[in-house]
Amino acid sequence: MFTHSHDSAGMDGVTIVPEVIDYINKRDCDFRICTSCGGPILLPTRVKAPKKTDLLLKAGKRTIYVSIHQARFLNSIHMDMIPFFDDHELDGSEQG
Repeated sequence: MFTHSHDSAGMDGVTIVPEVIDYINKRDCDFRICTSCGGPILLPTRVKAPKKTDLLLKAGKRTIYVSIHQARFLNSIHMDMIPFFDDHELDGSEQG
């Protein structure tokens, strides 16, 4: 069982745009906000597992785990935090 030393304390002021909640609901899994070279990024927990130090934020019936390194800078969670890939990037083929 995965336990956390931190809860949602300090995350009350963070808003989640409705489109992100819809996105999460359609995928029916938890997500994590972590650091990337381009800033905060929202990834499924099967791609980026939560850490014990993450803060928890409810998004509908699911949970968003927030890296403590991102939490202090986070005001809202929006669609720009979700990486999108072209189909050929996902299947390894190139179009041309």
